[in-house]
Amino acid sequence: MGEIALESSYNNNIRPLLDAVDQLRHLKVTQEGIQLPTIVVVGDQSSGKSSVLESLAGISLPRGQGICTRVPLIMRLQGDSDITEPSLHLEYGNKTVPTSEDEIAAAINNATVEIAGAGKGISDKPITLVVKKKSVPDLTLVDLPGITRVPVEGQPADIYEQISKTIMEYIAPKESIILNVLSATVDFPTCESIRMSRQVDQLGERTLAVVTKSDKAPEGLLEKVTVDDVHIGLGYVCVRNRIGEETYEQARIEEERLFKSHPLLSQIDKSMTGIPVLAERLTQIQASIIAKCLPDIVKKIDDKLNQSLSELNSLPQNLSSVADALKAFIRIIKLVRDSLANLLVRGEFDEFPDDNSLHGTARIAEMLHKYRAELPDKCPAKEKQFLMEEVGVLQEAKGIRLPNFLPRSAFLTILKNKIDTISHIPRELVNTVWAYVEKIAIQMMLRHCENYPQLKSASQRALHGLIDKMRDRSCKFVKDMIGMELVSDYTANPDYMNTWVELMKEEEKFRNAIEYKLISSKITLKAFGDVEVGHLRSHEDVAEQAFDIRMRLTAYWKIVVLRLVDGVALHILHSIKCLVEDELEVELINELLGSNKTGIEKMMEESPATATKRERLKKSVELLKESKDVVTSISGSYYC
Repeated sequence: MGEIALESSYNNNIRPLLDAVDQLRHLKVTQEGIQLPTIVVVGDQSSGKSSVLESLAGISLPRGQGICTRVPLIMRLQGDSDITEPSLHLEYGNKTVPTSEDEIAAAINNATVEIAGAGKGISDKPITLVVKKKSVPDLTLVDLPGITRVPVEGQPADIYEQISKTIMEYIAPKESIILNVLSATVDFPTCESIRMSRQVDQLGERTLAVVTKSDKAPEGLLEKVTVDDVHIGLGYVCVRNRIGEETYEQARIEEERLFKSHPLLSQIDKSMTGIPVLAERLTQIQASIIAKCLPDIVKKIDDKLNQSLSELNSLPQNLSSVADALKAFIRIIKLVRDSLANLLVRGEFDEFPDDNSLHGTARIAEMLHKYRAELPDKCPAKEKQFLMEEVGVLQEAKGIRLPNFLPRSAFLTILKNKIDTISHIPRELVNTVWAYVEKIAIQMMLRHCENYPQLKSASQRALHGLIDKMRDRSCKFVKDMIGMELVSDYTANPDYMNTWVELMKEEEKFRNAIEYKLISSKITLKAFGDVEVGHLRSHEDVAEQAFDIRMRLTAYWKIVVLRLVDGVALHILHSIKCLVEDELEVELINELLGSNKTGIEKMMEESPATATKRERLKKSVELLKESKDVVTSISGSYYC
């Protein structure tokens, strides 16, 4: 075991690059989404993967029936011409376990059991094996479980899916070089490892194949590796497996003799045969991929570090005193007020240019426009026959008094009936507007106290209460407006008299029709179109008064609608302005501070989510800073 069977050319320029990547892998920089250049060893079960790795490292790996490799094994081979005795140790979890060449197989088995259990299951948690000895190539390879489709006793039913998932995670990144181990005894296109590698590397540009057991199936091997039916872009290397108790040195001698003297195998080009050739090819490929990827890795580390620092700095500061918490709280209130003032008062939407639902002044204007459209322009009338509603009211308003006096009570009774038919419309408007304002206010509050989730419940409660009060005030305002319209028929608007006078110009036409002075009982009135008045001839005593009331109602109705529109609109706008500029701050302070300042004290308690994120980002920054130190310690000439 102490003999070294492998001679490898050592390039001093490769070691710093390889050491840097190994350090990054040890730091687990891949957890930050930064992929590292990796040689990944894959192969079907019993393809000879372990034999190839043993030959490269000059050590014995676990052997046995079924799956020998149950966890990813990262092999870091470090050639050292000055070392007197080989140095080996395992790294897994937070452990470093020294071992020896004689005990390495047992040590790997023990570590595997600790990670993946004593059965035959697998795990994606890796073991790192560091081998320092003379004449080994400077290589880092990841050996993965052999692919098996049929589970054996003790293996989970989905063993194939588990292995496939682990393999695909390692070979999918474009930084990975795939070392596909193929047995000369099988048809290459039927190998599962070929199928998997072609899924992620269809043209084979980053796949190298090593063909094992060449001495077991020499017939047709030359054709297999030259025709290349499976598209291996980086080429093939054919090797002979160590047999029995051969030392690694003896195995290499026998391998060299085999490819020189065998009548079929000797025809294969010498640049495609032997473990030394494989070691050299892997070393060259590894150096090339590292040199190619390292500048991008440096950039990704910088970008990720800046991103993590930015996220960390954007988190709310830890509030260590009531004064700090009070400052943060006041700042939140100011931000909420500013946002609501922009959206609901000033009509400035720079914060949310693409979210039309937040453009408050525009949406409220649409609500008011719809409200105006729902209010009838003409005084609503439900009677089937013209003026019969007025006639009915006048009949009941008769009294002992001089004739031809228009009873004011009749006018007010009819006016009340008309206003009652529309009184629900302004009430619906204020409910709709305040529901919208509440939605926007809560959205802005949650947005600005996102870093203090412990305030969300109390702030929402405060806003609900405040909006309820504002809604109640608006409902009372609408009720009072309706009530005022019913108190008296009053307006100083000259349009009323002008309109009434214009409408009454057709009174004579109406009188002539009901006094039989016109042949037809149907007349045309400008405000009503064609109307039938024959039925009013039997109510000649009140018909003219009914006509007068209708004309007064028609003229007055426009004034009523205008007051309802303008009054409600101005009230809503004024109420929203008061909410934003005055009442919001008071309500939030009362709710969140109160008499005992419990809300402020809650702000000093960092939420579990924020605390977890802060800790994660701190670890990320620490890891990335260490990683940056690793890559920047390499001379620029290595990766520029």
